[in-house]
Amino acid sequence: AGGEAAGPFAGLPLGVKDLENAAGFVTTKGSRLYRDNRVDFDDAHVARLKAAGAIIVGKTNTPEFGHIPFTDNELFGSTLNPWNLERTPGGSSGGSSAALASGMVPLATASDGGGSIRIPACYTGLYGLKPSQGRTPIAPRPMPTWLSISCYGPLTRSVRDAAIYLDVVAGPDPRDPESLPAPDISYAETLEEPLPKLRIAFNETLGVTTVQRDVLREVRAAAEAFADMGHDIVETDDTIPEMGGWWARVSAFQSLGQEWDNFSTRHDEFTRRYIRQLDRALEVGPSDFQEFLRRRGELVSWTAGLFEEYDLLLTPTLPTEAFAPAGPIPREIEGEQANAIAYTYPFNFTGHPAASVPAGLTDAGLPCGLQIVGPRHRDDLVLRASYAYEQARPFPALPREPFASV
Repeated sequence: AGGEAAGPFAGLPLGVKDLENAAGFVTTKGSRLYRDNRVDFDDAHVARLKAAGAIIVGKTNTPEFGHIPFTDNELFGSTLNPWNLERTPGGSSGGSSAALASGMVPLATASDGGGSIRIPACYTGLYGLKPSQGRTPIAPRPMPTWLSISCYGPLTRSVRDAAIYLDVVAGPDPRDPESLPAPDISYAETLEEPLPKLRIAFNETLGVTTVQRDVLREVRAAAEAFADMGHDIVETDDTIPEMGGWWARVSAFQSLGQEWDNFSTRHDEFTRRYIRQLDRALEVGPSDFQEFLRRRGELVSWTAGLFEEYDLLLTPTLPTEAFAPAGPIPREIEGEQANAIAYTYPFNFTGHPAASVPAGLTDAGLPCGLQIVGPRHRDDLVLRASYAYEQARPFPALPREPFASV
């Protein structure tokens, strides 16, 4: 009204994940401990979305402290998948993915510390990008997140929406010493630039998990889209170094530090599931930290070597289709061991950008995803490859269209 240019999200309803802060709203973190935690400030990325014109209409559900790959807590119960109400939309950004896929909102925030953007994207037929570590600032921080694995990123109905989102939220914040300089390009404006011929690795299992047959069928067909575009696809069977239980132990230790006062005085208000995680932290010792650091170094070296030889890595996003809303997480497929987050968590530890694009539908009519991983700081390449894929294989129609769109 005052002659100011409207932002790219002018007037669009925005859902904010309930691990993130928005002034005037309660940030429960999915926990009874924080049921009355009304805040008077915005996290940096939320402030940037508001400055771009988005209007916050509410918070989206998350598991307690975002620590599991499905969305269920004792405050609000289970979030359901719009594709099938007897399945989970994933986690920990499952409230956002359900809101987007159901048409409730055209825009929602998400974060990823082990797959929490890509998992919900996969299970609900959306696009999800975990940016390079530091691309989007984490500010203000209550304490240093010394694992340096979590980031905010786009979970959207299209690749273009994600590129616009990243244009808005990317860039440094003086309160986050790990935040990267502002990108020197617009992700949205360069989205349609033709890709050079790429050398792309495709790895079905990373050597660490079994994959559901119909998921693998759809993922292989999706990967072939890049061959049809003229790129070189090389099937590899390399085994990725595992962080596994070492990550779980050290992550639990950090969680215990963040909630130590509450753990000591309000123990009964945590869920039993989360208490089990915190109890594990009490057993962590110096040797665990040393082994964690050694294994992380091996993983970083392995990934660096991969991208000396290839431009992109393709994998399934997840080894199974969506499971029941409150779990359990599948541990076996046809009698073989399965690791639910085998494909997603490694790239949080290496800092590489990684996206999930819809690959197709399983025999049960549920979405599955193809993961596209790029070199460090090449968010632009991952977005352009995702966009080219989207043009070649339009994403499946979602259960409902939103009443407003980006």
